[in-house]
Amino acid sequence: MTDDKVKRRLTTVLCADVYGYSRLMEADETGTLETLRRYRAAIARLVERHDGRIVNTWGDAVIAEFASVVEAVQCAVEIQQEISSQASSAPQASPMQFRIGINLGDVMVDGTDIYGDGVNIASRLQELAEPGGVVISSSVYDQVHNKLSVGFDCLGQRPMKNIAPLTSYRLTLGGRTAGPASLPIEERAASSETARAPHWNDRRAPASATNIVSDWLTRLPRPVAAALTVSAFLILINLFTSNRIWFHWPVAAILFGVVLRMALGPRPESGGRTDR
Repeated sequence: MTDDKVKRRLTTVLCADVYGYSRLMEADETGTLETLRRYRAAIARLVERHDGRIVNTWGDAVIAEFASVVEAVQCAVEIQQEISSQASSAPQASPMQFRIGINLGDVMVDGTDIYGDGVNIASRLQELAEPGGVVISSSVYDQVHNKLSVGFDCLGQRPMKNIAPLTSYRLTLGGRTAGPASLPIEERAASSETARAPHWNDRRAPASATNIVSDWLTRLPRPVAAALTVSAFLILINLFTSNRIWFHWPVAAILFGVVLRMALGPRPESGGRTDR
């Protein structure tokens, strides 16, 4: 055994990265750098609160590790909520948003740095997240799915660069990707079902000609709708019971009566009559 043997440990790795950082820098270097520093300070404060530590900050990325998987996921949610809150209080034309990936895995330790697949997977999961969102590995999901009041959407096995495909999960709060705080999970599920319902109904019961005619009649004045209905009924009787056309006379009388009634309007009340 030698003293330079590689040290390993099982840890929870959180990787956060700014979405569209190059575009933001191109638009406003000074403002983007100032915002990045402010958000990094907030992230460092939240990581410390959850007993984690910042491992590295290169470019626009932040790598942190946690002894507790639950604390890591709670920290990620609070990071997105904090950034969303700050962006709301100082709205910008192009707000800065982070994507976060979390993995529980074995890492190699070199002083204060950590390396290996455990870190690489967290970085690749971050790339799967939506702006303002959090994606976790299945190893993290197994530890936290029954311990936190958040929802999880399974993303299946997504291909990742230089990493074997693995099942990942997207955190959801109130039907949205983990970020701004929200509704309870039950309401999220209900709203999701409601959003899908119209499409399901459209496929199951497409509008028929009868429904269209019925809806059209309901929008007409009641006397007109009644006259048209009776007229249609008389036409059908004529067509199916006689070889001689006779419906035009009663239909004309009915329609004339309706037109006359509509033209004269409702009869005034007795108290409203004027003397001739």
